[in-house]
Amino acid sequence: MTQTTPILSTSDSQKIAAAVSAAEAHANAEIVTVVTRQSDSYADVALVWSALIAALALVALALWTGFALAFVDSLLGLWAHHWNPHEILKLALLAATIKFAVTWLILHWRPLRLLLTPGRIKSARTRARANIAFRLAAQNRTAGATGVVIYLSLAERRAEIVADAAIAAKVAPEVWGDAMHTMLAHFRETRVADGMVAGVAQVGAILAEHFPRDMRNAKELGNELPDGPIEL
Repeated sequence: MTQTTPILSTSDSQKIAAAVSAAEAHANAEIVTVVTRQSDSYADVALVWSALIAALALVALALWTGFALAFVDSLLGLWAHHWNPHEILKLALLAATIKFAVTWLILHWRPLRLLLTPGRIKSARTRARANIAFRLAAQNRTAGATGVVIYLSLAERRAEIVADAAIAAKVAPEVWGDAMHTMLAHFRETRVADGMVAGVAQVGAILAEHFPRDMRNAKELGNELPDGPIEL
């Protein structure tokens, strides 16, 4: 059975866990960190590009039919060949199929597939995956509905912060913007763990402001969610 190489080293995971523990020491809230290599395969984007290239091949054949037929004649060594409609249709289908297949194979290379994926699609898919991670790891898993997921997707270079009901009622989504920008700034320098630690510290400060630590409740509830990062 093939084992997947961890995204974070043991020391990086411990560093993030320590940052979460420190942030939670000042707030009645639970922070969960999630790191993933990629939020989506974008296979549908590859299909759309493949279909588009195939369609463009058909358009080119329709616009420059004479040139295309002359090129095929020279390629196959045909002389004064008369192309009937049936043969032209078969040539068009063959050209479209080849263009589709070649483009589909080329787009199996993930960096190119990501490059050709519009930013708004990457943002939407990252946000959707972050919401799934939140539902699985934090939603309604704390007594006061005070869980927060900090989600980082490496391939898309995007971060999301999703908060439970009690927190969302007091903290507007845009308040998390600085924390996400801080994380991404570190990530651009390939310092994933440092970025997550910085993000946790900023999120912790916001939580401490709105949900200050109540030692009586803290003793009763304990640590409701794990401090260490989750890798998806």
